[in-house]
Amino acid sequence: MTNPESFRQEVRDWLETNCPESMRHPIRSDADVCWGGRNFTFQSEDQRLWLERMAAKGWTVPSWPKEYGGGGLGRVQTKVLKEELNRIQARPPLYSFGVSMLGPALLKFGSEELKRQHLPPIVRGEIRWAQGYSEPNAGSDLASLQARAEDMGDHFLLNGSKVWTSYGDLGDWMFCLVRTDTQAKKHEGISFVLFDMATPGVSTRPIKLISGKSPFTETFFENVRVEKDQVVGELNQGWTVAKYLLTHEREMIGGTGVSAAGSTPVCEIAIRTLGTENGMLRNSMLRTDIARFDIDARCLEYTIERARDEVKAGVSLGAASSMFKYYGTELNMRRYELLMSIGGLNALVWEGGESHGGDLPRSWLRTKGNSIEGGTSEIQLNIVAKHILGLPG
Repeated sequence: MTNPESFRQEVRDWLETNCPESMRHPIRSDADVCWGGRNFTFQSEDQRLWLERMAAKGWTVPSWPKEYGGGGLGRVQTKVLKEELNRIQARPPLYSFGVSMLGPALLKFGSEELKRQHLPPIVRGEIRWAQGYSEPNAGSDLASLQARAEDMGDHFLLNGSKVWTSYGDLGDWMFCLVRTDTQAKKHEGISFVLFDMATPGVSTRPIKLISGKSPFTETFFENVRVEKDQVVGELNQGWTVAKYLLTHEREMIGGTGVSAAGSTPVCEIAIRTLGTENGMLRNSMLRTDIARFDIDARCLEYTIERARDEVKAGVSLGAASSMFKYYGTELNMRRYELLMSIGGLNALVWEGGESHGGDLPRSWLRTKGNSIEGGTSEIQLNIVAKHILGLPG
């Protein structure tokens, strides 16, 4: 194993040469976020180069095995890389549901053929993935889903719909839960399948939120062909895959509470906006609230880090993902409440320069959805109560 400090110097040298200067600043707007995919338009040449260079090293997903395009780094090396990226305030080179959700599920349940087909393009940011879970009558009770994939011999024909598909209109491929046995019990007869969203019969319709934006869609399937070699895990056993993926989704959502990756710290925004007196913010109550938020966010960050170490040591994340999802959701809402307080009346401007075109109030409203997506806060609290605290049902 490489000495951690030797590796740290190696990382520093590489970043100094390869991380463009414009990528060493906090994310300011949605345009700064790189999602990749077949139809993604890079904001700048630097954004494209940063993704390309990190992907070539496998450092978009540093802990994944090298044979699937990852960096092959161990736990300590992955931490060192993260610390060095944070040190120079480097933006994440890639945001991807393929990285945060589908990839871990493929590594655990996917066939060797599926891993080699899908994991390297995920690492390189070539395919943008959408998630097909919730349905109009199967939200919190996801196992009640009715989208049906009928066995046609050498393939399936999928009919039905999904709702709350994040960026469904921008996705290249979808990982999707479908019913392949209508006679089985509710949690059985479900399969986890993958398909190209350019397949004939797939259509989307945007859902507009109170923020004024439409990051979600309804997604419709009409006789969509799904190949049988695109089933992840065993046929009719997709619920097992789905539950495993949900732990990673909840951890991902929970991570937004750690001051939002790549974003400017709240205290820095407050100082820049409100100024200081004797080196401190003038508003003592706001100063206290920011300090409390920073401490809580740091505690969550360390707890998630410890849990990841335990997972690498073979311990199941299990119900802890619900704890992270709930607390991270609450933290993210608190973060934006603080930013709104810092901005004052200007933060309420829906359009115009005072609020950067309304980015702040729209993002503040968007955080309310965090308590619903990935499983409502009430459901997460029930899981924590039962499986972590051991309280009676």
